[in-house]
Amino acid sequence: MKKAPSPQLSAPFQRTLLASALLLACSQAYAQSQPPASGDNQTVVVLGSRSAAKTALDTSSPVGLINMKDMQTAGPLELGKLLQTLDPSFNFSSTFISDGTDIIRPATLRSLGPDQLLVLVNGKRRHQQALVNVQQSVGRGSAGTDINAIPLSAIHHIEVLRDGAAAQYGSDAIAGVINIVLKSNVGETAVSATIGTTKEGDGDLYSGSVNRGFALGQDGGYINLTAEGRKRGETNRAGVDILRADPPRVTQRIGDSDAKDAYLWWNAALPIDKESEFYAFGGVSKRKGDSAGFYRGILDKSDNRMVPEIYPNGYLPNIRTTVKDLSFAFGYRRDLPKDWKLDLSINHGRSELGFHEKQTINVSYFYEPLPGANIPPGTFDRSKVYGASPVEADTGTLKFDQTTLNLDIKGPVHVGGAEIFLASGFEYRQDNYQIVAGDPVSYQFGRTNDPKKEILTPSRSMAPPGTQGFPGYTPATAVDSGRHNIALYLDAEYRPLPNLLLAGAVRYEKYSDFGNTTTGKISARWDPSKQFGLRASASTGFRAPGVQQEFYSSVSTNLNVDGSLTETLTARQNSAVTNALGIKPLKEETSRNASIGMVLRPAQNMSLTMDLYQIKIKDRIVFSSVIEPEKGGGPIANVLIPLKVGQAQFFTNAIDTTTRGLDIVADHTTKFTGSTLVLSGQLGFNKTEVSKRHSPSSLLSGDLLFDKAQVTLLEHGQPRRHHVLAADFSTGPWNFNARANYYGSVQAEFFSPLQTWEAKWLLDVTGRYSFSKKTSLTVGVNNVFDTYPSEWTNGGNFPKLGFKYCWETCPFGVNGRSMYARLDTVF
Repeated sequence: MKKAPSPQLSAPFQRTLLASALLLACSQAYAQSQPPASGDNQTVVVLGSRSAAKTALDTSSPVGLINMKDMQTAGPLELGKLLQTLDPSFNFSSTFISDGTDIIRPATLRSLGPDQLLVLVNGKRRHQQALVNVQQSVGRGSAGTDINAIPLSAIHHIEVLRDGAAAQYGSDAIAGVINIVLKSNVGETAVSATIGTTKEGDGDLYSGSVNRGFALGQDGGYINLTAEGRKRGETNRAGVDILRADPPRVTQRIGDSDAKDAYLWWNAALPIDKESEFYAFGGVSKRKGDSAGFYRGILDKSDNRMVPEIYPNGYLPNIRTTVKDLSFAFGYRRDLPKDWKLDLSINHGRSELGFHEKQTINVSYFYEPLPGANIPPGTFDRSKVYGASPVEADTGTLKFDQTTLNLDIKGPVHVGGAEIFLASGFEYRQDNYQIVAGDPVSYQFGRTNDPKKEILTPSRSMAPPGTQGFPGYTPATAVDSGRHNIALYLDAEYRPLPNLLLAGAVRYEKYSDFGNTTTGKISARWDPSKQFGLRASASTGFRAPGVQQEFYSSVSTNLNVDGSLTETLTARQNSAVTNALGIKPLKEETSRNASIGMVLRPAQNMSLTMDLYQIKIKDRIVFSSVIEPEKGGGPIANVLIPLKVGQAQFFTNAIDTTTRGLDIVADHTTKFTGSTLVLSGQLGFNKTEVSKRHSPSSLLSGDLLFDKAQVTLLEHGQPRRHHVLAADFSTGPWNFNARANYYGSVQAEFFSPLQTWEAKWLLDVTGRYSFSKKTSLTVGVNNVFDTYPSEWTNGGNFPKLGFKYCWETCPFGVNGRSMYARLDTVF
């Protein structure tokens, strides 16, 4: 275990605090006697409390607010990248050569896992993704929420609760909650078109959206429709491959994958009478990704994955992914007597990810003797062609379905002279996970799939099974199973004094597969004056193992330290492998969250918040290290060798972690004659440590089950410091915005010596000119100074393979500078 260093202010910490202090000093210098600004702090939020909506500065837990103005002045068109640009507690690492994770990237809050963040849409639980991140990426072993399945053009605003909320909203809310509120306006059609490219001339971007609201009935009903389409070209920042190519050349695709996205979303409400209404919202999306695996081929053409007769110069497997996402919520709201309200809803979501492999081959098909061939034993001539294999195939499909039924009721109760606000409800949820096997050629070992048959390559090494790049899901790994759970909750808020708010929540959940759990939360808000407030909370939380983690199984191809590739089995719980290794079925994670903060409003147009927090998680579910026969000696070999799989890995409750952090948010608005200047600073400090590694297995120690490389990925794979400083200036028809993001250093040591990628500042600028109140043109530059991650100087064989920068721990990617222009109009 690493010993925690003594607290001290590092140089980056001092610089960022100084920047914040200068920002506030400049803001105060410009302060004038003026009415309050109508910015974020004046917009109410509903997240974190079921009582009356509050402004973001009046909540008992820290809630960030992102409005349409913020979204319009930020460059990214993907929701994940936009949130990362605007909110320092949110991370959206860039990934490549990571199979499906290239198209569904991991979204995290406060440096915890993607599946420890709960996402809501219009206050209702959003379903998770079908993809399990099984490569060496941030969020390894998790299945979070596919945040990019929601189009920006359908969103009115976003609320980010930075506090544990499992007792309020259920499993997954350990790190916090994001609530995405959809547009509900009527009577206007908003059209937007964007084009963009990078400095290198690749990654061309074309995007268009249409949003239109229609009135329904005569009493305020509406339906708001959004259609959006986007095409993004691939980027490639790979260096020269000197290890596998002769002459040396670029063999890899390292950067954003080629992607085509289409969305159709809706949000509607239809009043029945003055007290009740029906509502519905949801959307469908389809996204296609085109990425690559690891290059196959070495200088002497003797790799057992090479087929010189088909690919004389080696080949780069092409992984095509199709992501389909569907969600539909339907509900009924009613006002009850004495200010009580009822909400009954059903919400269904589906995520589907299909894999198709191109520019590939099944080597064992190719070198297997044809049936009936007259070849005496021991005389098989491997210099001749003895078979054939398709060079593309479907490799399988992942599907996740979730249906949630909610009944919620809330309102005030008067006890004596006191008023207590109560909220209570019931939830039923059904989750189901399915793996559909790929084409036989994508997974078979020869046409008969006989593991005992000798199928050798020209190098006389055993031919690997299945297609290269991404071996298909097999009938043995196929599954169609699920679980259900019920929940009961009770929330209460009480003001014993006008300036003191006390709140509590308790939640009971029972699962069909592992039992029940009860969690609770208490929070308080005290405002001794209008200018100063204190807030605090403490809670227990839990996260149930995802059905993806319970039922996922596959055979994938992973990179070794020497640059070679090996088949790795991901074994599901209660399988022959996990049982033989003594790995017990998954159980829930449990957590303890605590936070304390203050709110300062020294002037009507200025605010400052500071929040300290700690999150302790016990029995955290992780993806194990790769277990090889050589690790642990003979007993491990006796388990794995008979399976004819070089490596194995699985999900297990293997570690305890502690996360501590500090969030500082400052905002100042100054109004001149005809002009407005908004200065803001958000400083995020965060540190996660693995406090304990433990193993239920007598064959595997905790250090083997979750090795040093995995500890480094979890502790240092995401920036421990992420800051956002912004200035927005409007005058007449012009608006100018400058936003600087500071990403702290990250580290990794997967299959290589420990590598540190240094902290970097990135600056984005935009300029917008409004031709009228309804039409504007925006021109922007992201990463103005063309900043790249530091080069990979200590990566063993990785730089020789063409990895010039980072691989799986890339907070801001490797694209460099990009430019775009956007036209917006309303009619």
